Amino acid sequence: MDTHEHLEYGTFEATLERSRLLEKDILENPTKHKLLTGDRPTGRLHVGHLFGSLQNRVRLHKLGVPTFIVIADYQVLTDRDTYESIAENVLQLTIDYIAAGIDPHDGKTFIFPHSHVPELNQLLLPFLTLVTMAELDRNPTVKEEIAAAGLTRINAGMYTYPVHQAADILFCKGTVVPVGKDQLPHLELTRTIARRFNNRFAEHKPVFPEPQPLLSEAPIILGLDGSQKMSKSRNNAIMLSADEDETARLIKRAKTDSERRITFDPTNRPEVSNLVMLAALSTGRKPEEIAEEIGDGGGGKLKQVVTESLNEYLRPLRARRKELEQNLDYVRDVLRQGVAAAREEAIQTLNEVREVMNMTL
Repeated sequence: MDTHEHLEYGTFEATLERSRLLEKDILENPTKHKLLTGDRPTGRLHVGHLFGSLQNRVRLHKLGVPTFIVIADYQVLTDRDTYESIAENVLQLTIDYIAAGIDPHDGKTFIFPHSHVPELNQLLLPFLTLVTMAELDRNPTVKEEIAAAGLTRINAGMYTYPVHQAADILFCKGTVVPVGKDQLPHLELTRTIARRFNNRFAEHKPVFPEPQPLLSEAPIILGLDGSQKMSKSRNNAIMLSADEDETARLIKRAKTDSERRITFDPTNRPEVSNLVMLAALSTGRKPEEIAEEIGDGGGGKLKQVVTESLNEYLRPLRARRKELEQNLDYVRDVLRQGVAAAREEAIQTLNEVREVMNMTL
């Protein structure tokens, strides 16, 4: 069943429709697809990651979709001078994944850092010949990340990492990539690279699928300042590894507004509405219902409800985190097994690539 063949690719509305059809097909045929997702190891994950993307990954993983989770350690070098903490951050990311519900022993889920899969990284060279400098230069996601990092001296890795991201996705012939709207330009470049490779080298028997975006319906979680997306670098985040007392202290200082009555109105009351949404996501209730219940209780009552709801929701995850932090040898074994599986997949793909490019010995 090809749910995408006759759809236009030019508009965001068309992308939403493709994503809707893809979701339907995943529910019906989970093992037909292959999921590629991941993060850069810049630190531990926070509540915004959990509700924004991690829960969805766990959901797809539990449906039975074969899943590769890449920890993009090389990409940290493009805009940060924090290489000393990369190894620790890789371990902490892996702990967060497992504590959130990813089972690395189900036989079809693999967690690995891409620096340990040399065959994956070898795909970068032929892929670079399939894009122009102009295409890399005008990638809006790259421009935004350069601006966000405040870079005045831009290394070549920053421009080429969308191509490296294509290698991350295509080495395992990933067909599904969960993304937010801001990540679509990167994925479109991956699709373009797959198409150009097939057209140039493998016209009669394509090597790579064109991966499809699965758009998340999860809301963007604002930070405790209520004005920007939750981010560790902005010092406005609640980390998954925070304890209950620290969570309470952080929520206590969260920004609200001067109106006493609590309502859910994201457009006009973003700070209050973000806290209401956190309580809603933690309890599985509707945000309007929670706001109505708090009513004239004001910001103090709202923060109390959010603190209790979030701590209750995160309690099992945090307990599992503590167990895993006491058993780092196990976490390293998970990564080694993930690397072995990813390398096996990448070797097979690289052999196919060499064959169609007439580079076999």
